[in-house]
Amino acid sequence: MDRLDVKLWALAEKGQIVPDRSLLKTLEQIAEIRKSADLNTAVLDHVAAHIKAGMSTAQIDKLVYDFTTEHGGIPAPLGYEGFPKSVCTSINNVVCHGIPSENEILVEGDIINVDVSTILNGYYSDASRMFKIGNVSERAERIVRVTQECVERGLKAAKPWGHLGDIAYAINTHAKKNGYSVVEEIGGHGIGLEFHEEPFVSYVTPKGSEMVLVPGMMFTIEPMINEGAPEFYVDEDNGWTVYTDDDGLSAQVEYMVLVKEKSVEVLTK
Repeated sequence: MDRLDVKLWALAEKGQIVPDRSLLKTLEQIAEIRKSADLNTAVLDHVAAHIKAGMSTAQIDKLVYDFTTEHGGIPAPLGYEGFPKSVCTSINNVVCHGIPSENEILVEGDIINVDVSTILNGYYSDASRMFKIGNVSERAERIVRVTQECVERGLKAAKPWGHLGDIAYAINTHAKKNGYSVVEEIGGHGIGLEFHEEPFVSYVTPKGSEMVLVPGMMFTIEPMINEGAPEFYVDEDNGWTVYTDDDGLSAQVEYMVLVKEKSVEVLTK
């Protein structure tokens, strides 16, 4: 038993939730995952350079597919549990998992989350950004801004040997302070060797709760912030698209992070 195993065992004996050693990435794995994350970031930069009013979400999907495959990657969403496209495009009152369509055209005033996930040489990465299409309303601008602030506060609260609940508390507190709610049933996840790994990352749990943040862990910080209530429903026809229950706006920003010995690094910022 090495020193890390001893420390994890001692924490577990005290009732702390600790990650299985299989969730802690090796230096070799981290190096490869970084390459995937770099490509994922480049894909989002490519979308940022082209997204505009009048564009269909199917065109965004093509941008993502073409750029990813031209650079040796595979769009992780494509075919995942039956998902039909290469990227998720979630507009206005769509919380997440919006399916690109030729019939869905961006118009001035829209806000849209573009969620890109990439496989490169068998390693996974995942991140999303909010885009404002032209001039948006004050309420749309505000929820996008506050969502970004929530993620930054969650990141600041993330410390090696702290807890996932520290991140959740920082995010939930800032969202509520600004009159928003945080979606409870959908959260972040481990990432790197698989698309979705343990742990589930909640954004509504108390400070000091949930899994200990151990160096080598890798996961996403991706709260979904709703203008109104946190409740949602899933499109019955496609089984994927998640809408706000009250038709209010929703926004999401996603970082993929690595817990290091003395800090937490954003791999996709």
